[in-house]
Formats: sequence, structure tokens, C-alpha cells
Amino acid sequence: MKNDIPVNERYSMTIMEAAKYYSIGIKRLRQMAEEHLGDFAIFHGNKYLIIRERFEEFLSKTSAI
Repeated sequence: MKNDIPVNERYSMTIMEAAKYYSIGIKRLRQMAEEHLGDFAIFHGNKYLIIRERFEEFLSKTSAI
């Protein structure tokens, strides 16, 4: 069921999915999620989830990653 929704329409995505979608390294994306927990990332169980819309807002305001 999770794979039925395209990545660009999902509310949140895993670190692996976000890394592929945004072409950002997994380690860097995990580090960013840890630093911005609550801003655009949430910790669910044992994994980080990236909230797509908030992350895109963050990217548009940031000049360097």
C-alpha cells in the first residue's frame, strides 16, 4: 500500500527515499534530521521520517546543505 502513492505526493518519507528523491547522501540527510528534529523530521520507532513539504521549505530557505 505504501508504494501505491508516488513519493512526491506522500506526507513523509524515509531517509532512504528522501536521499534518492533529493539526491542528498544518506549520512548527511540523517545528520540533518537529527539536527532539525521537529522542524522537518520526526522519529518514529527506530527510524527518522522526513516531512516532505517542511523539508522543501527548509531547502528553499537554505543556501548550503
